[in-house]
Amino acid sequence: MRLYIAEKPSLGRAIADALPKPHSKKDGHIQAANGDIVTWCIGHLLEQAEPEDYDAKYKKWRHEDLPIIPSQWQFKAKSKTRKQLTVVKKLIGQASEVVHAGDPDREGQLLVDEVIEYAKLSTNKKSQVKRLLISDLNLSAVKKALNSLKSNQAFVPLSVSALARARADWLFGMNLTRAYTLAGQRAGVQGVLSVGRVQTPVLGLVVRRDLEIAEFVSKPFYEVLAQINKPEWGIFAAKWLPSEACQPYMDEEGRVLVKALAENVAVRVTGQNAEVERVERKEKKQNAPLPYNLSALQIDANKRYGMSAQLVLNICQSLYEKHKLITYPRSDNRYIPKEHWQERHDVLAAVVNNNGVEQGQFEQADTERKSSCWNSAKVDAHHAIIPTSKKLKSAQLGQKELQVYQLIARQYLAQFYPPYRYNESKAWLRIAGGEFLASANQVLDLGFKVLYQNKDKPEQEEKLLPPLEKGEILHCENAKVIEKQTQPPKHFTEATLLSAMTGIARYVEDKSIRKVLKETDGLGTEATRAGIIELLFKRGFLQRQGKQILATDLGKAFILSLPASLSMPDRTALWESQLGQIASKEASYQQFMSPLCEELGSFIDLAQSINVDRLKGLPSRPVKRRFSRRSTSKKPKV
Repeated sequence: MRLYIAEKPSLGRAIADALPKPHSKKDGHIQAANGDIVTWCIGHLLEQAEPEDYDAKYKKWRHEDLPIIPSQWQFKAKSKTRKQLTVVKKLIGQASEVVHAGDPDREGQLLVDEVIEYAKLSTNKKSQVKRLLISDLNLSAVKKALNSLKSNQAFVPLSVSALARARADWLFGMNLTRAYTLAGQRAGVQGVLSVGRVQTPVLGLVVRRDLEIAEFVSKPFYEVLAQINKPEWGIFAAKWLPSEACQPYMDEEGRVLVKALAENVAVRVTGQNAEVERVERKEKKQNAPLPYNLSALQIDANKRYGMSAQLVLNICQSLYEKHKLITYPRSDNRYIPKEHWQERHDVLAAVVNNNGVEQGQFEQADTERKSSCWNSAKVDAHHAIIPTSKKLKSAQLGQKELQVYQLIARQYLAQFYPPYRYNESKAWLRIAGGEFLASANQVLDLGFKVLYQNKDKPEQEEKLLPPLEKGEILHCENAKVIEKQTQPPKHFTEATLLSAMTGIARYVEDKSIRKVLKETDGLGTEATRAGIIELLFKRGFLQRQGKQILATDLGKAFILSLPASLSMPDRTALWESQLGQIASKEASYQQFMSPLCEELGSFIDLAQSINVDRLKGLPSRPVKRRFSRRSTSKKPKV
């Protein structure tokens, strides 16, 4: 009997639908006509043991017991899904062949592997386990995947990577949450001060941005715009480019801070000849954006509809599992395998039928155009989030589901549109010894941008430059001084915070680390970022003001009390890089875990010496939550 183990019931049902009928539905599994059985996990059926499971003395939080580092790691059955675990374990024992059908990512790999390990499958049978990778729950896609089974042994490094991450989370979160909660109690904080390898640096990003805004002092700066007359054409503007001699009167951004200097330039150039020194005209193009990964989709949905990252993820799960209208949503990839090109006509027909795009937009598409997104070499475990060929028989989507589906459909359709093309024109002019620059862009072809035009917002009038030639002498009719104010950075929104988490290298000063981080996925993963942000709200560290995300007084005080190294993204993002190296066989589990265990002791010692004065008198929110891979909080007994 071949046993398929899916990550969740919806995936299990999709696999069963592709197996011979009739089916026999039983408790926790489905049997096909050929004797094959499909069963499923319900997320993680196992969870890491709590400290008190290793030793009862750990029920009480005490500094002298830290760090807690298990010598033999233990999993235990989750109480709510114990019955299903029993079903899966029994079926594994009866199977002649096991097929791993977890989601195609690091966590999905570990989720089923740990159950297979828990069932104590023999070494021989374990080596014969197959891997089924499904990113589209529609029947034809599942049947295709069933004919492309791989050896699960090839995915062992991915599973080890996920295991290392889970254990590192446990060590880092469990130990440091206890250490800093105990330190906080000295200041009268009654709740849990949770520390996490991702959540704490994310909170640090928000706190530092809020402080930067609070401390920002706006300053005026000045620009000079010369009004140049081109006979028989009219007036165009050219902006003054201050010379090196002006640097003592400028800030580090090259802005002139002395009004008198700008006024002097304006007076000096008014009524003078303007000689064209150089002209550049270039035709430029911009290709359509690649199809979405989860973060890019969450960012766009927040900007356009104000949706939270968690809401977008929930909607995507519904579109994937319930409606089967999109491919696997927790993807970090923005490319599509080349073979999917053959399915484009069916997919496009479906998105038109499902109101994902307008008929007219579809008719303007060139379905023979092949954008750079069709690249199998850039696809690993899963590909970009794209629509499937599933056609709805009637309107079955809610408003928000339709909005997210339309974003995904539009991004896919854009791959069949030409690039946006425009002429970029620049002219450098010399007026009374000063250099001025005039620039303008002229649209040649909107291309894919016609799909992204806001019908409710009128297009800005296009700015043009007249035809100019080097050496041409024009006249500066007058010049005006424009006073502007330096602006503080903006508070994070959900979109910009997600963008910061994915592009974390921008927030790292060390050049060598920044270079490494540019090659990583950033803080967290596609699947966890939304949950991390929500967790910080639940724990009272963040608050919302409209679309803005701000740190609470507790969040600020906590970050300012911590050693800076715990709230900076450097170490956490480097962990992701190292975990990726484990997955690609470039590093080992032990190479990652050993230094981490050594670091724990120094972090715990630092907790004893932190300045807790900032925490005194602040309200706190006790969190009644058990520790798990994604949660490090548990109300202490003291």
